[in-house]
Order: sequence, then C-alpha cells, then structure tokens
Amino acid sequence: MQCPKCDYTREENEAAPEWQCPRCGIAYHKFKPAVERHADRSRTDKPALELTTETAPEKKKGTTFKDVRVAILLLILLFVALDSFFMKANTSDWDQPLRVVIYPINGDQSDVSSSYIASLQESGFSAINQFMRREAARYGIAISDPLDIRMGPVIEEMPPLPPNNGDVLKTILWSLNFRYWSFTVDNYEGPKPDIRIFTLFYDPQTHKRLPHSTGIEQGMLSIVHAFSNRKMATQNNFVIAHEMLHTLGASDKYNLASNLPIFPDGYADPDKTPRYPQQFAEIMGGRIALSQTQSEMPEGLNEAIIGKLTAWEIGWVKGE
Repeated sequence: MQCPKCDYTREENEAAPEWQCPRCGIAYHKFKPAVERHADRSRTDKPALELTTETAPEKKKGTTFKDVRVAILLLILLFVALDSFFMKANTSDWDQPLRVVIYPINGDQSDVSSSYIASLQESGFSAINQFMRREAARYGIAISDPLDIRMGPVIEEMPPLPPNNGDVLKTILWSLNFRYWSFTVDNYEGPKPDIRIFTLFYDPQTHKRLPHSTGIEQGMLSIVHAFSNRKMATQNNFVIAHEMLHTLGASDKYNLASNLPIFPDGYADPDKTPRYPQQFAEIMGGRIALSQTQSEMPEGLNEAIIGKLTAWEIGWVKGE
C-alpha cells in the first residue's frame, strides 16, 4: 500500500494499523489530493455563487430606481427652496407694490355663488389695499401703496385641499401639488402675480361653517373660503388679508383649538389697561379679545391692525 500523501510504501510487519500510513499518519481512505479538494469546494460553492449572480442584477436595478426617485425628489425640493428664497427676497424689500391676484371659484357649484362671482369687481377688495396702506404708514414704510390687487379670471377647476391630519410628508406633497395646479390653471393675462389667492365662494344658506383657509409662503399661494353674500364681504376681506400675510411669512397668533387670540402677540393692544375688552383685532390673531375666554370676529379690516411681531415677520420692522 502506497501512501497517497507522502508516497511511502508500506512494508510487511508495520506497527501502524493497516488503514494508517506508518510515516505521515494519515488515514488512507480519508485523504484526498489538493486538486480534488479544490474541485469539491468549487462544486459546493457553485450553487451559492449562481444564486448571487442571478439576484444581483435585480437588487442593483431596484436600488438604482430608488436612488433615481430620491434624486428627483431632492432636485424638486431644491428647486422649490431656491424659487421660494428668491421670491421672498424680491417681495420683502417693500420698494414697489406687490402684485396680488384674486381668482374667484364657485366652491359649492351653486347658482347663488355663480351670481355673486359674476357681480364681483376689483373695487370690492379695495379695503385690503386701504388696510395695508394705513398699517404700512404706521410702521414708517415709505411706499404709498404696498399692494396692487387685481381680480383674475374665474377658475372652473377646484384646487387640491390640504390634508386634515397635519402629516408633514402629506403636507409637503400637497404643497408641491398645489403649486403645480396653480401653474396649470393660471391664465391671468396681466403681469405675473407675486401672490395668488384662490377664493372659493359658498352660499351661506347651505354652508353655515366653512373649511379652514390656508396661505403658504412657499410659492406665495393661498386658498380662501368665503361667503357669497355682500353683507359678509368685509369679513371675507379680513380672511383674505390674513391668508395673504401668511404668504409673506406671517404666523398665526391664535389658539387653533379655541380660536382665542394668544397674548400678547395676538392682541392688538397688549398694554391696554384694563386689558379687556380689546378694541381691535391683531390681523394674525384673528379675533377681538373680549375677555380671557371670549372673543369675537371683527366686522372687517377697519377693526384690525398689524402687530409688532407680524410687522417683523413680513419685513416692516428690522433688527428686532
């Protein structure tokens, strides 16, 4: 018997067992040459190697598609951020009037709203101009007319409404969708607006309570819900002015749960003695504080002022 490892030829009367090499001690039947061991390992590894080879392209393809989607979303968000930055920079100097266009929409598809919209004229929104002119002068803003308000064409298509649950991702996606929608429906023939306000009108006989209006700084867009009633036009203008100031960076200054204005920034005159009742409403506080637990909607912008914090947020007060 010759050892397959060390080539030693077994002689008679060896002390080692017959199955074992006397010289190197390996078991004859268990030893395999290196070539065979390598071949065995290759056969053992082959199925796993083939599995990896087959699945790798799919995994790579999926990862690449995901990366492309993420890259596209990041590019969109970057574009939106840059666009918002430049829009904000161009509208915060207050060295020329901001072009505001109000687009009427029949919110409830009623004949009452249709008739009311047909009767609307630009002069019906002059109270907003007067309010901004008065308040700008109070803060020493040199420009005589901060706004140039125009009425745009009637929009037949309903805008996408913001989500109710406050989900951040859904809100971001809605904001992008709203901006795209506003671009597709805007057929205003005048100079490009700085601020677009899409105003949905409802018959007050069938809609006692309206959805919450929204104004976003990114894109300087707003959705306002208003009543189709001339007697409520002054309150409609109050809501339009409130949402318009949102597009300029002003924040809400009322409690979202109770609708009560927040002291002191939501009060027109927080230093008043006695504090209650307040005489006016801070525009972003939304209501006139009558007591610590009571408030009322102002009749219109003649009962509203722009408070110091709001003035700072829209660029009327510097360095505070």
